[in-house]
Amino acid sequence: MDAGSYSGGLSNKKQPRCPLQEQFLQRKNARDNLDRFIPNRSAIDFDYAHYMLTEGRKGKENPVVNSPSSEAYRKHLAETFNMNRTRILAFKNKPPTPVEAIPNEFASVQQAKAAKPRRYIPQTPERTLDAPDILDDYYLNLLDWGSSNVLSIALGGTVYLWDASDGATSELVTVDEHNGPVTSVKWAPDGRHIAVGLNNSEVQLWDTTANQMLRSLKGGHRSRVGALDWNNHILTTGGMDGRIVNNDVRIRHPIIDTYQAHHQEVCGLKWSASGLQLASGGNDNLLHIWDRSASSSNSTTQWLHRLEDHTAAVKALAWCPFQGNLLASGGGGSDRCIKFWNTHTGACLNSIDTGSQVCSLLWNKNERELLSSHGFTQNQLTLWKYPSMVKVAELTGHTSRVLFMAQSPDGCTVASAAGDETLRFWNVFGTPEVAKTAPKANPEPFAHLNRGGIR
Repeated sequence: MDAGSYSGGLSNKKQPRCPLQEQFLQRKNARDNLDRFIPNRSAIDFDYAHYMLTEGRKGKENPVVNSPSSEAYRKHLAETFNMNRTRILAFKNKPPTPVEAIPNEFASVQQAKAAKPRRYIPQTPERTLDAPDILDDYYLNLLDWGSSNVLSIALGGTVYLWDASDGATSELVTVDEHNGPVTSVKWAPDGRHIAVGLNNSEVQLWDTTANQMLRSLKGGHRSRVGALDWNNHILTTGGMDGRIVNNDVRIRHPIIDTYQAHHQEVCGLKWSASGLQLASGGNDNLLHIWDRSASSSNSTTQWLHRLEDHTAAVKALAWCPFQGNLLASGGGGSDRCIKFWNTHTGACLNSIDTGSQVCSLLWNKNERELLSSHGFTQNQLTLWKYPSMVKVAELTGHTSRVLFMAQSPDGCTVASAAGDETLRFWNVFGTPEVAKTAPKANPEPFAHLNRGGIR
């Protein structure tokens, strides 16, 4: 099991901090490298060098006025005997012609296949915001970045929205102690509606444009809801009771499927891009793959694959954007591994021991890279090259475990939140070379609902 929440350090604050206020950091510079050339002593013409040091320099240091005919005769002799050289340590032979490492016929091909220059990855965050009262709980999911470029974060019992386009901050909702704290947040695909999971087992649906709650989903769970994910109009919820529930938010009685295979809290939920498979991870060290086509509202749905290789809680889950059946999963403090799965066959393709608790995983949408966030001892973000799993960069700065990560809509920037009560933004994935056309938005799942809300 992995450590849950703790309240240490909150009583020692000297003064209250406003949420999502910016901090500033400094940058570093690089140095240049130098080299030198050492001549070949055996190729030096010592006779000519001696002449230039003795007789040859007299005419230049003490010039004598000569007649035009004498001057012309002197120049003719100098050209005949190669005496117009000015360098003292002259070489007898010309330097050899350099040998081409690549034949001319292959040079153009080699240039065409030349490797891209290595991407510069800043080692410090481009922005740091305060996140006071964020819960230091491994099993929760308190950070998400919507398709409208608005980031949501739960701090205690309050959900805040931070607009990345202008830096504006607003408060969406605050729940009382009886119902809170907030235990999960997840944007709908339209970037306008958001699901908010609570400690009292309820899930609220909010319209962030109208700042209005549309409905509250009750009865699906018996305890807190710490994991959420959307599959178009289907909202999937995972609770401490081990249950996974599919809710169709378009209908009055939303529960359409129930998945029950975890014996402890469900802390990770991720739908594949195709919407056909769901991955779930729990505090029972289990990873399940569910087939959407096999779902049934009449009985509890049977899992497609039950994967038992992890030896600690499985929270970090990420579907590969360039290979639909490839899933990455990360284990907690007793496991410390990132594993890769073929979800069609259930085979484990690779396993890497990272040396520390794996809290979150994100794929680079533009390159074959994977980003992981970690706990003790370095509390770092690590960028890996896939499939070699060679470390590309390690980003440090957080002073507590980096529990949550979220990716900007363009795929370039990553936000990380940690138990040190800071929210940091990293330009880790660079800028895509070619701007891709944004996919058409999914039909609004709440279009039919009365804005007055459904209870």
